[in-house]
Amino acid sequence: MTLNEIPHIPVLVNEVIDSFKNMGKGTVIDCTLGYGGHSEALLKMNENIKIVGIDQDITAVEFSKKRLHPFGDRVKILHGRFSETIFDIDTSDVRGVLADIGVSSLQLDDQKRGFCFESDCLDMRMDRSKSLTAYDVVNGYDKEKLEEIFKNYGEVREYRKIAALIVNERIKKEFTSAKELSSFIAKHLRSRKIHPATQVFQAIRIEVNDELGELKRLLKNIEDLKLSNATVAIISFHSLEDRIVKRSFKEWSKSCICLPQVYRCSCGNNHSYGKILTKNPITAGEEELGKNFRARSAKLRLFKTKL
Repeated sequence: MTLNEIPHIPVLVNEVIDSFKNMGKGTVIDCTLGYGGHSEALLKMNENIKIVGIDQDITAVEFSKKRLHPFGDRVKILHGRFSETIFDIDTSDVRGVLADIGVSSLQLDDQKRGFCFESDCLDMRMDRSKSLTAYDVVNGYDKEKLEEIFKNYGEVREYRKIAALIVNERIKKEFTSAKELSSFIAKHLRSRKIHPATQVFQAIRIEVNDELGELKRLLKNIEDLKLSNATVAIISFHSLEDRIVKRSFKEWSKSCICLPQVYRCSCGNNHSYGKILTKNPITAGEEELGKNFRARSAKLRLFKTKL
């Protein structure tokens, strides 16, 4: 893969630029660096900022090192999970945190990664050094556990039905490819707007990569860092993620943390981490949707930490 073959179109780039336009000097932590699209745009926007980029996908890390090389020492790139690696960073001058909680186009389209419906493998790991794969989930989880992830992570309406069908089918023959699994699901589930296997695949991917747990840990760690005068920008792609971000921002903005039944505030009423900048999430405009259909699900929420 060469720099002339940028494999992923980042979503809401103009909106991200606008979110950090007034930050002046300082560092932005790009917690989900991916293929460097957002970071490159921010570095071009303001020559006084630096980027610390983190990603668990080594392919993305290596590509972004080349892409962002022209910016020299303004860029530092780390390989790992953002919830863990964020503590290896000097946060004294951090004025921004960006996280794009989604699967890249390259991961989705690369048939060797097992994310897409036509893939000949059943993998779905963002970090291929980890052990748990989609193959393990589909062929190893019992019916109750499959029901749980299909219901909670995929919001699959017929979660009991599809879990039972998978368990019964794998007795005869294990599922070995995403193509095989998606075709099987399509025979038993119907959907007018999206591929019938979309929500099931989402649930399996979230389980394999512990995506919701990772998002919760990231938000908790951002809170624990007690950043001063920093913009936190989180892009999510489905309602499960968006609800977690919305709930965290709401908790961060509370000044009073007394229990609801307490008649008079006794906590000091000064516990706010900052303020919510987006009452409703920012979404892609018509122009972007015309160029990048995958931006249709993107939601950007912003929070400003206090001085």
